[in-house]
Amino acid sequence: MKQRIIGFDIARSLAIFGMVIVNFKVAMGADDGNELLLGFASLFEGRASALFVVLAGVGVTFLTNKSRLSKQNYLLKESSTALIKRGLLLSAIGLTYTPIWPADILHFYGFYFLIAALVFNFSNRYLIIFAIGLTFLFPILMALFDYEHGWDWSTLSYHGFWTVDGMIRHILFNGFHPVIPWCAFLFLGMWLARQNLSNKTCRRKLLLKSLSLFVITEAIFMVIKASLLESDNLGLSVVEVEFLLSTSIIPPMPQYVVAAGSLAILIIILCLEFGERFSESKLCSWLCLTGQMSLTLYIAHVIIGMGILETIGYLENQTIETSLLSSLIFCLIAMVFSSLWLKYLKIGPLESIFRRLTQ
Repeated sequence: MKQRIIGFDIARSLAIFGMVIVNFKVAMGADDGNELLLGFASLFEGRASALFVVLAGVGVTFLTNKSRLSKQNYLLKESSTALIKRGLLLSAIGLTYTPIWPADILHFYGFYFLIAALVFNFSNRYLIIFAIGLTFLFPILMALFDYEHGWDWSTLSYHGFWTVDGMIRHILFNGFHPVIPWCAFLFLGMWLARQNLSNKTCRRKLLLKSLSLFVITEAIFMVIKASLLESDNLGLSVVEVEFLLSTSIIPPMPQYVVAAGSLAILIIILCLEFGERFSESKLCSWLCLTGQMSLTLYIAHVIIGMGILETIGYLENQTIETSLLSSLIFCLIAMVFSSLWLKYLKIGPLESIFRRLTQ
C-alpha cells in the first residue's frame, strides 16, 4: 500500500504540472512560436485534467474502502457524509474562484464528489456501466441541445453562467468539465483503485490494455478524420469534422473520454511502477511531496503564478517558449516549496484548512 500511495502522489504531481502548462498557455495567449513546442503543450490539453479527475476517483475509493467492505450502515453513512462535505466545500471554493479563473475545475470536482456520495458503494460492474453510460449520453444530449449555447469561442468565455439555467447547463452539459461525461473519469478512478494494483501481473495487464486502447482510439479517429477531409463528397465542413471527430477536450465526445481515460490509467500504472522501483530516490520523494499539495498548488498557480505574470505584463500575446519557461519555473518552485513545507508540517496549507472544514 505504501508504494501504491507513492505512485498515486507522483501521478497527482504530474497532473498538476500538466494543468499548469495548459492553463499558462491559455492565460498567456501563447499560440505562436516553435511548432514542436506548441505540439508538446497540446499533448496536455484535456489529458492532465482527466488524470486529475481519475485520481479523485482513486481518492474516493481509499476514503470509503473501510465502510464499503464492512457494509455497516453507520460507516456507510459516515463515508457518504464525508463525501458530501467535500463536494459542497469544493463547489463553494470553485464557484468563488470562477470569476478569477473561468476554466476552474474545482466546482465541477465538487459535483463529482456529490455524485460519488451516491454511488461509492456500488459494485465494479455498475461503476463501469455508469461510466460508459455517461460517455455515450453526451453525444445524445449534443444532438438534442445546443452545445455551443452560452459560449464565445473567440475568448473562451461563457455568458449567462450566473443564471440558474446557465449554471445547470454549464455544470451538467457544456462547461469546461461537465458532469456528463466527465464523471465517467471519476467512476473509472474508483474502479481502478479497487483492482489489485500491488500485483505486478494485474498492473502489467492494465498497462497493456490501456496503452492499446489509447493508441487504437487515437489512430482510428485520425484515419477517419483524414479520410473525410480528403473526400469530395464530404457533406461536412472542415470545422465540423474536427469538432465531431476530434479526441480533444472540446467537445468531450466518447473518443475523447476513451483516449483520455486510458491514457490516465497508463500514466498511473507507470507512476506506480516508478514509485516502487525508485522509492528511495530524491526525484521520487520530491514528486510525491508535490502531489500531496495538489490543492494548494492548483490554487497557487492561478492566484500567485498568473498574478505575477499579470503584474509583469506577460498575460497576453506571449510565445509558447515564454509560456513553457514560465510553467517550468512555477513547477520547480512548487516542488521546492512542497518539499520544504512538508519537511516541517504534515499537510499542505490549503489541505489543512480543507480537512478541518470537512471533519
